[in-house]
Amino acid sequence: MHMGYTHAAEPALSRVARVLRSRVGRRLPAEMPTAFAVRLAGGQTLTFGQGPAKATFVIRKARGLWALASMDATRIAEAYCNSGLDIEGDIEALLALRSSFTDRHPVTSVWRFLRPRLFGQIRSDVQWISEHYEHHPDFYLSFLDRDHRCYSQAIFASDDEPLERAMKRKLDFALAAVNAKPGDRILDIGGGWGAFLEYAGQRGIQVTSLTISPDSEKFLRKLIADRQLPCHIRREHLYRHQTDTPYDAIVNLGVTEHLPDYRRTLATYRELLKPGRRIYLDASASRERYDLSAFLIRHIYPGNGSLLCLADYLEALKQSPFKLLELHDDRHSYALTSLHWARNFDRHADAIVERWGAPLYRAFRVYLWGCADGFERDVLQAHRMVLELSA
Repeated sequence: MHMGYTHAAEPALSRVARVLRSRVGRRLPAEMPTAFAVRLAGGQTLTFGQGPAKATFVIRKARGLWALASMDATRIAEAYCNSGLDIEGDIEALLALRSSFTDRHPVTSVWRFLRPRLFGQIRSDVQWISEHYEHHPDFYLSFLDRDHRCYSQAIFASDDEPLERAMKRKLDFALAAVNAKPGDRILDIGGGWGAFLEYAGQRGIQVTSLTISPDSEKFLRKLIADRQLPCHIRREHLYRHQTDTPYDAIVNLGVTEHLPDYRRTLATYRELLKPGRRIYLDASASRERYDLSAFLIRHIYPGNGSLLCLADYLEALKQSPFKLLELHDDRHSYALTSLHWARNFDRHADAIVERWGAPLYRAFRVYLWGCADGFERDVLQAHRMVLELSA
């Protein structure tokens, strides 16, 4: 077979089908959660699993065929992003089969840990975070909640609740958790698109938001000016931030994943927070540290970040002056949040592709639907915590 296989004669396509069925079929579990199909360039369709196929891989180019035959999750996702293959039907059903695929890319894994040693953690973080947030704010606002633009999990009271209401509940919870009141000075780690800064600032709270993304900084400065908020924005890494007067509280919405050195982070919190005061944080999590796919590292979240490993974080807490006051399991809420994001993103598909191109749309589509599936199946977890610094 060769790169022009799409024009091959029928016997050649039959050989392709036999090879593909052999390579893919032997890697799949005997009892699959869902059936899927593969449609070759000549129109021949192969079905894997029992029952009707919920989704179909449509082979467009030879690299799409070889990616699927490799049963490598990252190669398949990259072939989808580069239009080597298409996906028709329920993408979440396909993602539920990920455990049957390999994802071994040692060079990708080694470099993410080697770079901070060569160039320093802060310098590396600035570059990596900029890569994730290098797109116009409109790109992220196409899938985030309309009211608050919050890029971390909401707190749902019911499965059918609107995302905006669930996100307001989370922001209310964060304020109550740290006993926030008008006039307090609160440090917001990772300002994002201003969810906490605006919500707290409108209530008379003096928020200082840290960001290391130029686009985020520009967005937040305009937000502060337009809303006349009693808030400040600093383009600065947490580890470099200093204050003459310690803060009344610290809030961290979904940035713990980018601060994998738990002891250093807790020591920094201690320097910045008044004794007896509180921290609210929430984060996506996994049972093993650094358990990220090569696709996410290459295309979505470059760097040595790590989903929160609860066991390791609690161990670091034991050796710090912080007390754990509350710990909540937000896995189901994050599954619902991700599902809303993925659906929002797909609703804006045409506009996103026109403005930013199909490869970026497809990469984030894999990411968002992958999160929805991962949280739903407990491959991913999520937590929120309330900490208090001993007086």
